[in-house]
Amino acid sequence: MWHFASRLTNYAAYMTSKKVTPAREEAETKQVQRALKELSVFGTTQRRPPETRHDRELWWSNHFQWLKDRGYLLRARYVPDWSPSWNPSSKGRFEHEDSRKLEVGHVIDATRISDGRFVTLKRIEKSVHPYEVDIGLYFSSESLGNHLENHCIPIYEILSLDDNETVIIVMPLLRSYSDPPFDTFGEALECFRQLFEGLRFMHKHHVAHRDCMNRNLMLDPNSMYPESFHPMETRMKRDFSGPATHFTRTQRPSKYYLIDFGISRKYDPSDTDPKELPIWGGDKEVPEFQNSNEPRNPFPTDVFYIGNAIMKDFIQTKKGFDFMRPLVADMIQSDPSKRPTMEEVVARFDSICHSLSRTKLRSRIANNEEDVIEKLIHAASHWRRRIWFIARGIPAIPKLSS
Repeated sequence: MWHFASRLTNYAAYMTSKKVTPAREEAETKQVQRALKELSVFGTTQRRPPETRHDRELWWSNHFQWLKDRGYLLRARYVPDWSPSWNPSSKGRFEHEDSRKLEVGHVIDATRISDGRFVTLKRIEKSVHPYEVDIGLYFSSESLGNHLENHCIPIYEILSLDDNETVIIVMPLLRSYSDPPFDTFGEALECFRQLFEGLRFMHKHHVAHRDCMNRNLMLDPNSMYPESFHPMETRMKRDFSGPATHFTRTQRPSKYYLIDFGISRKYDPSDTDPKELPIWGGDKEVPEFQNSNEPRNPFPTDVFYIGNAIMKDFIQTKKGFDFMRPLVADMIQSDPSKRPTMEEVVARFDSICHSLSRTKLRSRIANNEEDVIEKLIHAASHWRRRIWFIARGIPAIPKLSS
């Protein structure tokens, strides 16, 4: 069992004793961040061994048969009489797929029995999030669900428990919008375009997301990962037989989604300046929330959220995104009334795209901390792909088939 103090000490010693690659540094940093999160949420960083299911996993295990009767099969770890597929005394326990625990207790993956499709199940308490299901169903409706500009995660089905309080929404299995890393600027621009378009679509229909920060921006991986991946260890195959293989976004254009409507709100079209008390989402940097509890219009706050995601995940951490800085700077400025609307963001972004050369669009995205060896390795594989794409006339900006 690990304790937070020892994890911090080990991390500091590792970072000072030897040269660390950016990838390794990021992994170590995430480990410490996870320890901090565990400490704040659970009051401890002590971990149960992988052969012991966590309390947050038991709810799903207790409903394993109930879900199976309704057409959804959980992984082996959640079978009620599960026993680990490894010897508990073995050092190789983390090489088994059923050793991976849930990171979020109210969300789990499953297999739809009727067609073998991998899906996500999310448990919702209606008294806590009374609007989430209605807003999700609104954007999944027949009139809006197939609209090309709609990037709200679709709801396949609603499962209601007998308590009339708890429901489970069935959705596609997605992964983080920036995982795997973007290869080219053209790929990143297509991501921005879809996300801007999707948030504009929500706003056009008088819905404020209110938490569209980076953890709620997702990628549909079906085309890029034809053999899927393990939901709790996304770099691995689902059966842990090896690394998950995937195509690039240029090879297999993919769709991006906005998720999590737990604090979203839909307004009457006649209300042109709705006001809501501040509610903290995942991004704690919203300027208008810092020193005031004054009700605010949530639509400019949405603009800040998605702009700040691009600032943090691209402009500040990767090379070559200065062309996005003026637009994003306006999106995240401290005065909400001076931020552009999403309609204006989309128009300005379109002009940016037209101003960039094909050479820029096909250029490789590099992290700020990339060293010479990494640069040489990544550049060689990138140029092989680049020449192949140019020779076959594959667009520099990936385009979804309509």
